[in-house]
Amino acid sequence: MFKLAPSLLAADFWNLGPQVEEVVRAGAEVMHIDVMDGHFVPNLTMGPGTVVKTLKKHCAGLDNPPILDVHLMVTDPDFFVQPFADAGADWISFHIEAAAHAHRVCQKIKAAGCQSGVAINPGTPISSLEAIIEDVDFVLVMSVNPGFGGQKFIDHTYRRLARLSALIDAADNKPFIQVDGGVGPGNIAQLVDAGMSVAVAGSSVFGRPSPGEAAAELISLARKES
Repeated sequence: MFKLAPSLLAADFWNLGPQVEEVVRAGAEVMHIDVMDGHFVPNLTMGPGTVVKTLKKHCAGLDNPPILDVHLMVTDPDFFVQPFADAGADWISFHIEAAAHAHRVCQKIKAAGCQSGVAINPGTPISSLEAIIEDVDFVLVMSVNPGFGGQKFIDHTYRRLARLSALIDAADNKPFIQVDGGVGPGNIAQLVDAGMSVAVAGSSVFGRPSPGEAAAELISLARKES
C-alpha cells in the first residue's frame, strides 16, 4: 500500500507541531526527517535530541502516530545510527556513497530495532546496490541531488526505477522503493506505476497554503494509480 512521507525539511518550524498533526490527520503515515552534516551534503539540519525525540513524544498522543523515517545524509552513518534509534526513529536510511561497510551499517540499524534503508544519489549507478539488496528493507532513490529542498525532479529517475525494479525482481529479498525529490501532483501517479511505494514530498506538501489538503491530494492521486 502506498504511503506518503512529508519531508520536515520544507515545514514551518515555528508551527511544526500543528503542521505535522494536520498532515497526519490527512492520511500521511510517515514523517521524513532529513539529517545533514554539512559535509556529505552542503547543508546542516537537525540532530537526534531535538526534532526526532520531540516528535516521537508528541506523536504518541495522536490516533495514528506516524512512522519516523530518518534519512542520514552524512559522511559517517555508523556514528549516527544508535543516537537516532534511541531518539525514536522507526526507519533509518544511509547513503551507499557514504558507507565503506554498507552491510555492517544495515546490521547496526536492524540491531537497533529499526527498518534499514539504503539511499542512492542520481549520479550513482543502480548496480552499486547489487551487493546490499538482500539486506535492506527499502531503497531510497534520490530524484534530485541531495542537500536542499524545492529542486526539480530529474526525469531519468524513471529509467533508474526500472533498473532497480529489475534488480529487486531478481533478488530473494523484496525491499520497497521510496522516492525523494521533486515529487508532486504532476508525477506521483507515474512514479507509483514505476514501482514507488513511499513518496517523500516536501515543498508539494508544506509549501502549499494548506499542507493537509496537499497531502490528501497526493495520497488520492497515488492510490488511484496503485
